[in-house]
Amino acid sequence: MKIVTAIINSSKLDDVRDAIEAAGAHGVTVTKAKGFGRQKGHTETYRGAEYTIEFHPKLRVEVAVEDPMVDTVMQAICNAARSGELGDGKIFVTPLEKVMRIRTSEVGAEAL
Repeated sequence: MKIVTAIINSSKLDDVRDAIEAAGAHGVTVTKAKGFGRQKGHTETYRGAEYTIEFHPKLRVEVAVEDPMVDTVMQAICNAARSGELGDGKIFVTPLEKVMRIRTSEVGAEAL
């Protein structure tokens, strides 16, 4: 099992959620995040004062899947989140050693 973590623009959340569901994965966790990559910070003006925005608002989307589904879910997220602009995000895949459903105590793939 793996955890697929995607850092995306908040405007793409509905598209990404729909794409993950269409790919056959169940259950998504979404967390607000801030960060920057190659886009770095930028300057904005508010009421005549200049502010440097170093971190951009993003969303962290996490979904646990079985190994055979990883590439399908990654491609679905990529297609849904892509705008072609700088700052579209990243996808990370990490191993998931164990998972347990609290309500039923199911363990492993059955808990997903």
